[in-house]
Amino acid sequence: MLRRKPTRLELKLDDIEEFEGIRKDLESRKKQRDETEVAAAGEEVAAAAAVTLGADHKSREQMINDRIGYKPQPKAGGRAAHFGTFEF
Repeated sequence: MLRRKPTRLELKLDDIEEFEGIRKDLESRKKQRDETEVAAAGEEVAAAAAVTLGADHKSREQMINDRIGYKPQPKAGGRAAHFGTFEF
């Protein structure tokens, strides 16, 4: 392995300004995202309270699927679905 002297990096004023601008932009996005998450969490709590008080009770699996946004598709039954278009 060849050894060489470390490369010197110089920080310029333009680099600092660009960094500050990007950092402020990211912080504002984070604040907006946090605010929307807090609002959504409040709505979920209200919806969860309404569901638990309501007549239709969902299973634990259905509640988890709703929370993560998973919508299971029904599986097609029978041999034809398993083997494609071939019929036996």
